[in-house]
Amino acid sequence: MSALLSVDGLVAGYGPVPVLHGASLEVAAGEIVALLGSNGAGKSTFNNNVCGLYKPWRGSVRFDGRDIAAAGSADIVALGLVQVPEGRRVFPNLSVHENLLLGAYRRGRANRKRNLDRTLGIFPRLRERLAQAAGTLSGGEQQMLAIGRGLMAEPRLLILDEPSLGLSPLLVEEMFALVGRLNRDGLAVLLVEQNVVQSLAIAHRAYVMENGRVVLSGAADTLANDPALRKAYLGM
Repeated sequence: MSALLSVDGLVAGYGPVPVLHGASLEVAAGEIVALLGSNGAGKSTFNNNVCGLYKPWRGSVRFDGRDIAAAGSADIVALGLVQVPEGRRVFPNLSVHENLLLGAYRRGRANRKRNLDRTLGIFPRLRERLAQAAGTLSGGEQQMLAIGRGLMAEPRLLILDEPSLGLSPLLVEEMFALVGRLNRDGLAVLLVEQNVVQSLAIAHRAYVMENGRVVLSGAADTLANDPALRKAYLGM
């Protein structure tokens, strides 16, 4: 498979402080790729540099063959690379409906009604709360809203940054099942998670990041049985 997203030798940080030290990763069309690592490993910094929120110091970022390392975040969204950020980041004073429509501001505007119907079909609880202020939703409902807002942009590749964070065990199960469903419908997903076991259970391939470096990569089922990963993350 040719890579939809190809990141090679990414070096980035904040001010004079380096965080990423040559990180590389690829996602092909139709894949779920997991980017795993503990808190502070550099995963969100990686996402934000790929998505144009920050500019990498060095390295290559290509989306569908196009160099996007210097592109702005809005232009990257317009290409179909969409991130659902850690912490949901919904607009609390706007309604659920307004939050969803904002997802189509840069991409997908011509198909807003169709995409809204599809999104509400995936998340029927949001249909019941369209007029409700987003800030009054539960944590799980806000995560649904954040993902639904991302789907409104007709993503070709959806980056999910810690989607299970802060959810109950039951909602975590639902969240991972949802990722699998979206992928079966043809969506490529970069799943950025601390939940190693469930991420590897649904991913095709995975990368493990430590201290801003990719230290392990390979097929998800192979990594699930890797002694180094099992010792570091599973306590086995």
